Amino acid sequence: MRLHLVDRALIDGPRALARDVARRLAARRPARGTDRGDVPGWVLITLMTAGLVLVLWAVAGPALSDVFTNAIQSVTGEIGG
Repeated sequence: MRLHLVDRALIDGPRALARDVARRLAARRPARGTDRGDVPGWVLITLMTAGLVLVLWAVAGPALSDVFTNAIQSVTGEIGG
């Protein structure tokens, strides 16, 4: 295939090569509007992740805050409140 493209470039010139490459790429591309993706799926995953974070934050937030405060106090030497 590569040899064929080089031969055409030498005979027909760069414009013929560009047209040939564009035609080959257009033939490989799906028709316009057929590739829409999975947008509702990504929206659902994003909303579920945000909900999970909120639930974990509500349940474990105070405990994590206490762990962080105790860790900072132990580093700075303020143990025992």
